[in-house]
Amino acid sequence: MKFGVVVFPGSNCDMDMVYVLENILKKEVVKLWHKDTDLKECDFIILPGGFSFGDYLRSGAIAKFSPIMKEIMGFANAGGFVMGICNGFQILCETGLLPGALLHNTNHKFICKNVHLKTISENTILTNMIGQKALKIPIAHGEGRYFANEEIIRDLENNDQILFKYCNENAEVTKDSNPNGSIKNIAGICNKDRNVFGMMPHPERASDIELKNTNGRKLFESILSKVIA
Repeated sequence: MKFGVVVFPGSNCDMDMVYVLENILKKEVVKLWHKDTDLKECDFIILPGGFSFGDYLRSGAIAKFSPIMKEIMGFANAGGFVMGICNGFQILCETGLLPGALLHNTNHKFICKNVHLKTISENTILTNMIGQKALKIPIAHGEGRYFANEEIIRDLENNDQILFKYCNENAEVTKDSNPNGSIKNIAGICNKDRNVFGMMPHPERASDIELKNTNGRKLFESILSKVIA
């Protein structure tokens, strides 16, 4: 299985992702520059975290116009697997590949800390091996508050598209366990076809035993368990 990691001006988690996929999971990885128009026959595309174009307008709003995004949108609409993490999630929402938007945290501050996630939908290649135990994974964002109107939220719930919710260490979804004010504690979603995924926490930062936390690796192992390498 060949992964492509997109690099924008301002990306800062691209090499973290490349390291996990290449050194820990032993998979082929290529970096895709944002001006590229060739996905280089990748099977799975990842939009990493960071500050694409410095977030000078609205997070992900400029990045969606990069030439590579036209190719990624066509790839996703044809059933190709795409995952956006943090800023990558913001970009996917800006392009319309995922519904809703990411707004400023309710405290209007950048938040960087470990949080806990509860898996809501196990019916995706990203979550099929996770189970109901709370995952401890770090966040690092200033605009991570997921928001969508009532109709979109209802569709997400009815179609089992909510992947993760913020919870406490006992996997209880509570108001106090919501770090940024996301509506209904939502931390990750997928599209209706279950091939495009977005989440705010950084699983690549919880995948190396040297960091004393490998909870995030479970997501990548879940992908590989369902897709032939």
